Amino acid sequence: MADEHQFIENGLQRSQIDEFFQEELGRAGYGGMDVAKTPMGTQIVLKAEKPGMVIGKGGENIRKVTTALEEKFNLEDPQIDVQEVEEPDLNARIVADRLANALERGWYFRKAGHTTIDRIMEAGALGAEIVLSGKVTGARSRVEKFNRGYIKHNGEPAEEVVDHGQGVAVMKLGTIGVNVKIIPPGAELPDDFGVHEDMDPEEVVPDAVEANEAEGVEELLEGEPEEAEATESGAEAAADEAVEPEPDVDEDVVEEVIEEEVASDEDEAEEVEVPDESPIEDDLDELEEDVEAEAEELVAEMDEEDAESEANADAEADEGGDA
Repeated sequence: MADEHQFIENGLQRSQIDEFFQEELGRAGYGGMDVAKTPMGTQIVLKAEKPGMVIGKGGENIRKVTTALEEKFNLEDPQIDVQEVEEPDLNARIVADRLANALERGWYFRKAGHTTIDRIMEAGALGAEIVLSGKVTGARSRVEKFNRGYIKHNGEPAEEVVDHGQGVAVMKLGTIGVNVKIIPPGAELPDDFGVHEDMDPEEVVPDAVEANEAEGVEELLEGEPEEAEATESGAEAAADEAVEPEPDVDEDVVEEVIEEEVASDEDEAEEVEVPDESPIEDDLDELEEDVEAEAEELVAEMDEEDAESEANADAEADEGGDA
């Protein structure tokens, strides 16, 4: 078998063994395992919250598990070592199983999530994250997250430092996936730093101290303002030199030029023709005369019409009297 296939086969076998322990030792608080193959056989280290339940009375339960491993997974002489988990609240597998059981017993997801993550942080964790995904409250699935502290999601620290754990809660509406991430206390992260107040710089960085004394950084800092003033004065002198001096101007010549310009402006003003206003006034007078003549004619016509109407009225009155 090629090396690549061998790696895949080992990983698949490891996952199957992990699922087997989760089903058989779930009530004992199964917290993970480590598998190592040795010349004497296969060494398996189990982590459990209750080691007594894993071993059983007189070792009966552990013998059944060993026999099942030999038959199902063809392991040669498996040797199982059971270790107790010192702080169950810092084990992601145990916390995920507890949270899944709480949801199955009817706990409201928000209360269960906050209570669980508070217990993790009280145990001393640097950071924790809980993700619930599925039909949490209704027919539509969604994702709910609970965060505390500091957590890593990418890179080598996310694989090596962060403890991962998964669980499943079987509800009436459907299953809910529980994903837990915990950074244990005392974990060394690549971005951590500390300040040592009692350290002597000569012991830690002697080369830097010697260079500082040789160059005289303090003297350079004190001399910076003088250098700045010198550069500013030099810049001003260069600017003054760059400005060209103004040429000497004869005042008499300037006055003659100004007088010539003024005279030319006056000549141009005299040459401008002013429009004659007499034709406009004549036109207005003629219009007024025409209007007055038309008005007199209208008045005369109205007087004639009134006279004719009066004569007709008198004639009609005379005819009526004779009759």
